[in-house]
Amino acid sequence: MFRKSKVTDGTSVGQVGFKKKSRVPGVMITQFIETLPEGVSHPDFTRKPIALTIQEGKFAFFKAIVTGDPKPTVTWTRNNGDVSDTLRYQSKYDPNSEEHTFEMPNVQPDQADTYKCIATNEYGQAFVAVVLNVIEVGFKKSKASEPVPEATDGNFKNVLKRKSKIRPKSEQPERKDGEIDPKFWELLLSADKKDYERICTEYGITDFRWMLKKLNEMKKEREEEQATFVKNLSNLKPIKVNGDGSASFELDMDLLEPSSSVFIYKDGEMVPYTKELGDKMKHSLNQVGRKFVFSMKDLLPDDAGLYQLDVEGVTMFSTEFKVPMVDFLVKIQEVKAIEREDAVFECVLSNPFSKINWFGKNLPVEPGEKFDVEVSEDKLIHRLVVKDCMVVDKGIYSACAGIKSCNAWLLVEPDKNAGKGKKSERKTTRAGGSGVDLQQVAQEQQVKLVQQREERKEEIKAAQEVAAAAPPPEIKKAEPAPEPAVQVPTIGKAVAGNALKAGEASSSANPLQGAVGEPDITSGLSDTYALRGTPLELTVTMNIECDGSWFKDGEPLSSGGGVTVFKEGLAHKTRIASCQDDDSGLYRFESGKQSTQGKVTVGGVPEFDPDDLHKFSKPVVVRVGQNAAFKMPFPQQDGLVISWFKDGTELKDGGGVKIVREPNHSRLLFKDCLRTDAGEIKIQLTNPFGTIEATSQLIVLDRPGPPEGPVETVETTSTVIEIKWNPPKDNGGLEVTHYLIERQPTRQTSWTKLGDVSADKTTFRDRNVTHGKLYNYRIYAENPEGVSDALETIDSIMAGVLILSGPPGAPTIVSASKTCIHLTWTPPEDTRGVPIVGYLLEKRMKDTNQWVAINAVNEPIEDIKIAVKDITEGSEYQFRVSAINVSGAGDPSPPSEMVCAKNPNMRPCFKDPVDFIVVRAGNSVRIKIMYEAEPPPQITWLKDDEPISPWINVINAEGMSQLVVPSSKRSDSGVYTIIAKNSVGEASFDIEVRVTDEPKSPGPVAIEQTVHGKLLISWAPSPDQELDDRLYYVVSHCDSDNRMWRNVADRLFTNSYTAINIAPGVENRFRIFAKNDMGLSDPSYSPPWGVNNNRIPIATNGLNSTEVSFERPPSILVPLKVHTPPKGYQLFMTCAVRGCPTPNISWYLDDICINLDNHYYMINNFGVCSMYILQVQPKDSGVYKVVAVNSFGQAECSTPLIVKE
Repeated sequence: MFRKSKVTDGTSVGQVGFKKKSRVPGVMITQFIETLPEGVSHPDFTRKPIALTIQEGKFAFFKAIVTGDPKPTVTWTRNNGDVSDTLRYQSKYDPNSEEHTFEMPNVQPDQADTYKCIATNEYGQAFVAVVLNVIEVGFKKSKASEPVPEATDGNFKNVLKRKSKIRPKSEQPERKDGEIDPKFWELLLSADKKDYERICTEYGITDFRWMLKKLNEMKKEREEEQATFVKNLSNLKPIKVNGDGSASFELDMDLLEPSSSVFIYKDGEMVPYTKELGDKMKHSLNQVGRKFVFSMKDLLPDDAGLYQLDVEGVTMFSTEFKVPMVDFLVKIQEVKAIEREDAVFECVLSNPFSKINWFGKNLPVEPGEKFDVEVSEDKLIHRLVVKDCMVVDKGIYSACAGIKSCNAWLLVEPDKNAGKGKKSERKTTRAGGSGVDLQQVAQEQQVKLVQQREERKEEIKAAQEVAAAAPPPEIKKAEPAPEPAVQVPTIGKAVAGNALKAGEASSSANPLQGAVGEPDITSGLSDTYALRGTPLELTVTMNIECDGSWFKDGEPLSSGGGVTVFKEGLAHKTRIASCQDDDSGLYRFESGKQSTQGKVTVGGVPEFDPDDLHKFSKPVVVRVGQNAAFKMPFPQQDGLVISWFKDGTELKDGGGVKIVREPNHSRLLFKDCLRTDAGEIKIQLTNPFGTIEATSQLIVLDRPGPPEGPVETVETTSTVIEIKWNPPKDNGGLEVTHYLIERQPTRQTSWTKLGDVSADKTTFRDRNVTHGKLYNYRIYAENPEGVSDALETIDSIMAGVLILSGPPGAPTIVSASKTCIHLTWTPPEDTRGVPIVGYLLEKRMKDTNQWVAINAVNEPIEDIKIAVKDITEGSEYQFRVSAINVSGAGDPSPPSEMVCAKNPNMRPCFKDPVDFIVVRAGNSVRIKIMYEAEPPPQITWLKDDEPISPWINVINAEGMSQLVVPSSKRSDSGVYTIIAKNSVGEASFDIEVRVTDEPKSPGPVAIEQTVHGKLLISWAPSPDQELDDRLYYVVSHCDSDNRMWRNVADRLFTNSYTAINIAPGVENRFRIFAKNDMGLSDPSYSPPWGVNNNRIPIATNGLNSTEVSFERPPSILVPLKVHTPPKGYQLFMTCAVRGCPTPNISWYLDDICINLDNHYYMINNFGVCSMYILQVQPKDSGVYKVVAVNSFGQAECSTPLIVKE
């Protein structure tokens, strides 16, 4: 019995407040005040308790974690009961994990209910409801007398009772003889039609027409029951074992009511589970949309049985989980393969298994272009072949047999011999295997299985003999049995090959047969196959002496025509001297009311046509990558079984193998042949009368495999190196013609071909060697199909004995600092006749005995000097050096003197200082001076030979000193002096700092003509002339002919300028600029000169003339727009300005002028003012303003800039 609680609303009655949303689904929050004070919060759940379905008597608990400030108080309640009994309910709190636990030891069915967890503080309340379901175990006497509640208003959920006939073993009624197991119908109701025959065979059902009629009636009834709770039911997938060792089944189901209860049963007993704790329990049921997936892990033999999924007591799906008794004797092992090589996983089972499941990286593996699955004839050895391995095939592969599984890694290494950027060639070798003799293990296991079967037969035989020796029971007069109410068809186990003996069937039909004095058949006839031309004897044995008659195809049979009918004691026999086709038929023997019959079929062994057999026996020769085909015709026969074998292993259709079976011939096709496909090909024809075979050969030609190593050194002298190797294991199907030899001196990249030798020789003498030099060798095998991969020497081979150089001179310390020590040494006096290629330098720290190499032997120092930078400041070192030749590093030199890694004492000196700095007034002044000195000097700064002011900052660091004036003024101009002094000496340096600003405009401009064609322009000095000795003037000229301004004089330190080449009749204008290090001032304009200077005035006769003036103050035609660019983007800001004379444009950011800031690029083209920022940053945000000023006034516009993060 299963008690399910009622879920009620979790809102507190009368609660007043403001509803808030929690981040955890299912949590209700009520805030007592509208606005919370700063620093406090209402309660909330970070982990809520989860629903639980548990068996009666187990330990049940809920856990929750709450937050809130002040810390909330947590209480537990239930809808229909009290939780104050401390023996049944216990509330606990763990301050370390901050978990609140509600425990129920020895949970009982009456505790099934909806429970609430409530967290409260002075600012709010949070609560969540959780359901506890309890599964009752066994029969309760107190429940036995309770009446079953009746359904009211059509609500059948209150009287829910499982309608399936599958009951637990303890509740199953005793099944009568001939009664069908209810599991049979449950499996058929959920099975596909293609599985009907298999299920009927397992349960012994032979009357298929009656079965289908009965099944259709049950299906109609079941669908009507399912329609009460389910809208649609589809995609029923039987239970199966997955690659991770779990088993699962699934189905798609649309529930009419999402709250309907879903239960899982195994052999009629409910399986407990919970959806939330599916990863922690053995059984789990997960729902994703309309798909339900039931899974179980940690599989055991006890998990076998019939699994059913019910909704509210109605069975929706049934599937049977079978656990075969099989285990792995040899498990698959890790495989390391080279790219484009085949990888093999193989295992041995304890019992024959026709097919096991293979998985690659948790995905099912099926035979095809990528994988081959091989099974031995005894079905004990199973192999998975991963063809043409690539790096992406790397992963874990597993084999599953029943509930047993094993897994191993496949590691794929890149092919180092492949050319750069080129795909490596397909390899014919296989990597992997178990490393043991699988055939021997399988044969030993086969012997054990045969012994076990023989032992079981002996036990059965002994039991039968004991039963036969027992006295027969007394036979009482049989009373007529009542006729059954329902006619049930005869069922029994299906027998493959031979039918049931008729005598046994007859005796089982009448229980009174076999009594003393009544004839009975103790050994009857069965179906028999007889080979044409051979004798045949049919025998029927009776229990007493009696007469009988023989019939063939319903006609009486007597002796004659090669047939002899006779009797020997209790045995009645029919002997056929030489079976022929007309002897086939149905033979029957009758004696009184007893009869038995059997079918005799006469035939012959399959035959091949001699010409076809001769043609088939010729070998098929192909090259690697080509297709190979075999075809064998034969006479058409019924019941003919065709099998193809390669080297004794049966071939299956799939992967690179294609088998075509036609009524009169069969074809075998190998696609993209490899060297491993070569071997003996055999076709086998089998019928009930015998077997015939025909063999052929498949020869796959390819270039040979590499010669077998390792390469052995036979002889090495100062002039000769002789090497030896072994022939390749795989000659590629053709004889090797010769071997190619290449050589490479060490520390060189190129290989040189030395020559070749014939195939009958596996040695080579290299006579062109240098004494003491190391060489590497490569050997290739060649046949008519091509050249093999190379066999390369593992270690370099030296010509002659090892000759090492003598020791060089001891290293000498040239100089030392804290970051570098300079060394030099002399070459060795005795090189022993071998040239020096470089040197090996080693160092040793003081108080240690370990010498550490600074460079590797294969990276020699080619010079006799070096700067060692791998040192630690303040540590003391010794150095030694060894000479390197082709034989290696020689004897080390004597060690150098101990040297300390520190800078030598030196007088301070400054590094590339700047002696003049110009700064705009208001900006900071930064003078950064780098220096070198040992020991560190004392730094002093002066201004105009006086100590600097207190507000000037000085920052000193190792090798650097910086003076900073935060906000400069003109008074900060002067000569700053830095003085560095240590125990060795003193140094000083002067830096002139000029703090200035843009100069003011010069005074009024006057023009005077001295001579014809020359004008003297003079002006009043700028007010800044006396303050800035670097100020000078620039003169620009414009005439009425071209109306463009151009500079005619620059860097004038006087207040006058003489203009030449002044043409008469042309109006001339001049403007004067003051300029210093900060830039130009505003111009001062001269009066016009030229056209009207000597014109005679015209009489106006009292009339006044009106002049037209184009001069006007600045105005903004197009203002700036608002910009909000993302960080790092470009920015282009523009506006249009008008005014006469042309106004001067200034840009401001937050009221600070940015005209001279290099971060901004500004242009003014005929009144269109633009500013460009390459990459905007958050610091560029602010209010940008454009100010236009001329002699008549000013105009401005502004816009904000917001840079998005």
